[in-house]
Amino acid sequence: MLASISIEIVQGSLGPAKPRQMPRAAGAVIVFEGIVRGLEDGRVIKGLNYEVYEPMASNVLLRLAQASVQAHRLADIHVQHSRGFVAVGECSFRLGAASAHRQAALAAMAEFIDCLKRDVPIWKSPVFMLPPAELERI
Repeated sequence: MLASISIEIVQGSLGPAKPRQMPRAAGAVIVFEGIVRGLEDGRVIKGLNYEVYEPMASNVLLRLAQASVQAHRLADIHVQHSRGFVAVGECSFRLGAASAHRQAALAAMAEFIDCLKRDVPIWKSPVFMLPPAELERI
């Protein structure tokens, strides 16, 4: 059986997850969502700007997904990542993994996220509520 792989880079927030049809072999479906938190380095932020180096980012994400399918025998994996501005409280990264058993999906998810942070050319920069120069005056 061939696994389903989906990679998507989206402008802005990802919004709510869309329902997906899972393969019959999937006994475990896990979805992780990365949400922009309100503090960065102890300072309040409006959100994060994500810079994505394409097409390299999509190519590396695809290779990571293919490696996860093989290493963990996944039935399905889907990856979404934002580019541009994402406000606090909104989703900027979503990873879904489906496998016959939960252990494989959980292991694949942890490994994928570690590799993404290390290898994929996507960079984030905070958009602070107050610029550093204005903070110094307070």
